[in-house]
Parts: sequence; structure tokens; C-alpha cells
Amino acid sequence: MSDLVSYLFETNAIEVCPENKPFFLTSGMISPYFVNTQYVYGSKESASDLLSYIDSLLSDRMNLPTLVFDRVFTQYLSNNIFNDVINIMIEAIKSNVNIDEIDYISGGERRDWFFSNVIAYLLKKPHITIFKDHETLVSNHDFSTTKKISDLSNKKVLHVTDLVTSASSFSRFWIPAIRDLGGEMVATCFIVDRKQGGNELLTSENIKPISLTCIDINTFKKAFDLGIINSASLELVEKFIEDPYTSMRNFLLEHPEFIEESLKATDPKTPGRIRNLLDNDLYNLKG
Repeated sequence: MSDLVSYLFETNAIEVCPENKPFFLTSGMISPYFVNTQYVYGSKESASDLLSYIDSLLSDRMNLPTLVFDRVFTQYLSNNIFNDVINIMIEAIKSNVNIDEIDYISGGERRDWFFSNVIAYLLKKPHITIFKDHETLVSNHDFSTTKKISDLSNKKVLHVTDLVTSASSFSRFWIPAIRDLGGEMVATCFIVDRKQGGNELLTSENIKPISLTCIDINTFKKAFDLGIINSASLELVEKFIEDPYTSMRNFLLEHPEFIEESLKATDPKTPGRIRNLLDNDLYNLKG
């Protein structure tokens, strides 16, 4: 799926760091790449605008599904990358499940709504909007009506999301929200599998995972072949995928200037993440 890989890098949905400048993660750990799958909405700017728009609607839940769908469907009609990604997701779903046996498409707060509502529309299935407090709303497939839902007995649901890492959002929010109403989540479609245990958790819950691509060395080899990243970046990513902790610990030991230079960063989040790395000695640099 070279087109999809190209889209992920073109929109910075997967962003590889400049040479010798890995990214700081929220945890304080560092990584040579970062994943923001929602950027395949078209760009970082358009995705950020949609997230801000969604945030502005969270206090108006009954109108949120229709308003978000209107915005997303307009983007689907006007942006070639987003249009292609949605169509690839549709084909993957049709290839892996019997659509006639699916009663609802669901999506959870917030990034799932970049994808789930327009897929519900195209598959002509009602859409379940799930909030993190487990409140659920159902809209008909064209989002002309929205109401609260209290019973999903004997109904089968396919959940649409952007990416899966450990699938903690599924276990904490999306699966209980559907099961509490008597429904069964039978499958989930997502763009990126981070290969961090999420597939195994979903399978253990009898949910069929449908992923378009996974983050492994082959993803970055494709990017290298397409001329998107250079050999130095590929080598650093390869070491990281083989052993994230050791590769980044070795990097810090070999580049002691990295921490000091990072403290000069303009991003206000970076200093706190550096303090977390140093104060908690996340890479055992004192040992």
C-alpha cells in the first residue's frame, strides 16, 4: 500500500526526526518518529482545526455528530488524500466483514470522528457517537437525526478509529460503552497499528482487527525507497524498532549535547519532558 505510506509521510502523520534530533514523547522518553494519524485528514493544520472545532462542540453533544459530519464530509469531497484514505478503509472493511451483518458503525471521542462518521454514511449504517464518560448517541446514516440510545441488544457494531497502540481506549471506553447497552463490537478498522499489543487485546475480546498498515521497519523502508527519508534516518529508526530503550539510551550517551540543546526549544512542553527524563533517570544515564 505504497500510496497510503506516501500519504502518511506527506501529511506528517508519520514524522521522522531530523538527524540526531529525536522527538520527546509525553512520557519523557524519546523516539526517532512520531505518529499523528489524524493528519491524513489532509494536513496538520486542517486536522488541528477540526480538533479545535470538535472541542468547541463537546458541551453541545446532541448537535455535535451532525456538525462534525458536515465538516468531515466536506473535507472528504474536497481533499484527495483524505478521500483516498477513507475509500481504502471502506474497501478493507468490505474485504474483511459481511457488511450486511453489521448494524452500526461507532466512533469514540475525539479522533475517531475524523473517520467513523463519513464511513457510516458511505456504508449507509447508523452511527454511534461514544464519549469517554460512556454516553452514547445514535445518528441515522446521513446524520439528519440524533438521539440517545439505551439498548443495543443483539446488535453488531464495527468501530472505526485512527490508530491502535495498546488498545487501552477500547478496554476503558469503547468496548464497555457498547457492551453496557447489550451490543457486541465484532470488528474494528483503523489506519495504523503501532504493534504495541493492541491487536492481541482486541483478538482476546473477540473483536476482529482490520488495519491498513503497521508501523514496522518495512514502513520506513518503503519511505526510503520513495525518497521520503534518508539512510541515516532509516538506520536510527531500525535500531529503535529492534530495541526502543537501548537504542535511545545509546543515542543519549553518544550525544550528550542533545539534552542541553533541547532545553533551548521553543515548544513549552519540551522542558517538562526533559525534566521527567532526567529526574526519573528514564534511561539509566547515571548508572
